[in-house]
Amino acid sequence: MDRITLAHGDGGELAHQLIQQVFVSYFHNDAYAKFDSALFHIENGQLAMTTDSFVVKPIFFPGGNIGKLSVAGTVNDLAVSGAIPKMMTCSFIIEEGFPIKDLKQIVHSMAEEAKKANVQIIAGDTKVVERGSADGIYINTTGLGIVPQPLTASIQEGDSVIISGSVGDHGIAVLAARGELGLMTHLESDCATLYPMISAAMKASKNIRIMRDPTRGGLATSLVEICEDFQVTIELEEEAIPLKREVQGACELLGFDPLYLANEGKVVLIVAKEDEQNVLDAIRSFPEGKEAAVIGTVRSTEKGQLLLRTPLGTTRRLYRLSGLLLPRIC
Repeated sequence: MDRITLAHGDGGELAHQLIQQVFVSYFHNDAYAKFDSALFHIENGQLAMTTDSFVVKPIFFPGGNIGKLSVAGTVNDLAVSGAIPKMMTCSFIIEEGFPIKDLKQIVHSMAEEAKKANVQIIAGDTKVVERGSADGIYINTTGLGIVPQPLTASIQEGDSVIISGSVGDHGIAVLAARGELGLMTHLESDCATLYPMISAAMKASKNIRIMRDPTRGGLATSLVEICEDFQVTIELEEEAIPLKREVQGACELLGFDPLYLANEGKVVLIVAKEDEQNVLDAIRSFPEGKEAAVIGTVRSTEKGQLLLRTPLGTTRRLYRLSGLLLPRIC
């Protein structure tokens, strides 16, 4: 079976073969294989649950694919909430005629990425739609984790803002992979599972106030949301924000602001000033965090605004991204 040839809604033998040959071979787990729903026991403590859908275009891009992205994105959503990711479900909307070879590669990537965070994929579903209805494949996930100690979100004046690496890599890598604008670059997406790195940071400091993964809307939108939700004023130093030359060049060419480009392997943290170096050291010990930097400070606990100090010494206010800068980015 080289391509998916099921008819729309097919639930018969071919669907069974697809599930057995692809999904069960990668995700099989005897403990959860006997029921239509996954039944499980879990340790005492607060639970975290997240769900997300992935429609990235193209499906394969430098540094990853839709499968890797779906697991990393789900795990990261749990991790930045202070949770230990434990379990995932995934469902696939697959277009008739989609190559089995590509599906196997996607599912293999999901299995490998789940291993990195010690996450079990315990349940799922597949639906096949008629040709021309799904642009290849879409993936929906739900993730479940345990929260041993909730983040306090007690942001204080003088707290430091840290980013784990350069911004905008994913957005530009995916845009270049589309080949629509003649953009040529060797840049890879930063798509990565960050739980091990985030776990190390949390062990290094008990004073991490809050974390976010700056995906759609980028770094600026994530921090604006924090400022508005918790009524704090944060000032960023533009020169301190890590930015690869390829991203900067593409943004200058296309008129994008890198602060609003999507990231899929970065975390932004607000931490107590006295723990700043401990957190930096923990993050920088991982390949995904080697470019980590302090990029700003909480200036006051009022007003709810994000400010950017430019190299010229001027300050401007940053707002949420209005609309969608790049569609189908995740």
